[in-house]
Amino acid sequence: MARKKVKLAYITDDSARKATFKKRKKGLMKKVSELSTLCDVNACAIIYSPYDSQPEVWPSPQGVQSVLARFNSMPSMDQSKKMFNQDTYLRERIGKVQEQLKNQKKENRKKEIERVMFQSLTGKSLQGLMHMDLKDLDRTIDQHLEQIQSRVKSITEEALKNQSQEQGASVAADHKPDHVIKRLTI
Repeated sequence: MARKKVKLAYITDDSARKATFKKRKKGLMKKVSELSTLCDVNACAIIYSPYDSQPEVWPSPQGVQSVLARFNSMPSMDQSKKMFNQDTYLRERIGKVQEQLKNQKKENRKKEIERVMFQSLTGKSLQGLMHMDLKDLDRTIDQHLEQIQSRVKSITEEALKNQSQEQGASVAADHKPDHVIKRLTI
């Protein structure tokens, strides 16, 4: 059975929040352990909670200190190379969404112009279209004509190829070698 999508919002019920925290913390620690084991990487986790007086650490306090010491010994450029903070993450997401929006607008414009093109074929007037719309319509018509001409050319070439193969096969059947004819007459 599929899980329902969890609404990511603060859980207001104290007991439900505490239960969720315990389950999620256990799962997170398990994932860090699996990552470390499967990929042979140094990893650690430190979780502070209002429910415990001391932070929970994985794999151990010494293991965490070892990983942090190794991290702190790296040059600051290497430390921050793949780090994300809220601002960086949001800027990246906004950039991706803006790119998706731009692509969707282009796609919508293309579909709108194609719709106008097909409506004009049914006799609908092009009156009221702006100069830019007419230019886009002209470009779209040219693209469709090129596609049609290319398709017609490939179909014609394929038909000619098949026709020549059929003719070659019938000519070969009419002209049997002499030794084949002699055997047939004996």
